[in-house]
Amino acid sequence: MDHRRTITSLTGIPAYNPLMDSLDQEALTLARFFQQHPRIVALTGAGISAASGIPTYRDNHGRWLHSEPIKHQEFITEPARRKRYWARSMRGWPRVRDAVPNRAHQALARLESAGHIGTVITQNVDRLHQRAGSRHVIDLHGRLDRVQCLDCGEFQCRNQLQAELTASNPAGIRNVVTPARPDGDADLSDTMIENVKVPDCPECGGVLMPDVVFFGGTVPRQRVDSCMAAVEEADALLVIGSSLQVFSGFRFCRRAAQADKTIAIINPGVTRADDLATMKWQNDCGALLSRVSQQLSPSSAPDNPS
Repeated sequence: MDHRRTITSLTGIPAYNPLMDSLDQEALTLARFFQQHPRIVALTGAGISAASGIPTYRDNHGRWLHSEPIKHQEFITEPARRKRYWARSMRGWPRVRDAVPNRAHQALARLESAGHIGTVITQNVDRLHQRAGSRHVIDLHGRLDRVQCLDCGEFQCRNQLQAELTASNPAGIRNVVTPARPDGDADLSDTMIENVKVPDCPECGGVLMPDVVFFGGTVPRQRVDSCMAAVEEADALLVIGSSLQVFSGFRFCRRAAQADKTIAIINPGVTRADDLATMKWQNDCGALLSRVSQQLSPSSAPDNPS
């Protein structure tokens, strides 16, 4: 199968219609995509949460916008790097905690409710899909709202740790104004980081780590298997807001292609799976998904414009 066939061959409509603007045109072809593929898995990345105020890691060409995030082995083996992570997270976490789902999250929840989407696999750790109402979500890289002890395995709420960090550290560190960065990160000076006190596990005194898969870490096998099973059962894979530069997400595109399933992408920039995709839309995912979800489930309330 040639995964690069044209939009015309899949949808039966012209690739250009002078009576439509680009959003109308893309919404029409995306609606047809949903109609022709009853069981769809959505794979989402950082781009879907950008409108909620959580920045992306990369630009439209796949290049880093910030310094590379902490790696798994660094967190495990280097106490200074752990302190740096928690110092920056103490300032950056409230921005993720207080973020609200945008219309792309809301549209996916509505499409799930209407039976058009079976599972959402998200590379994000912000839990915005769940807050928007999606019920069948696999958090591929974990969840930032929870912390786990590396020694005893006990979990605690991230807000509980935030309260302890706040109580243990001076207001000057807690209240410094920093620009938004991905996944609850924040820029802090080395001097501020040196003075930060990080609480230990309240159960055993062990090392606390966010319940996420850092770069260089391994996604739990059972989680990967669940994602693969969802892709196997689906008629098509829809990628939204991801450059797919990280293999943990790209592997599902490769598996879908091997199984001869349709792959479609909503992303303004280049992705690692562009040559595997049947079609690609480059309009804003919130505007596009919102329009399509209202067409396919017209009884639903309109999205919050955020």
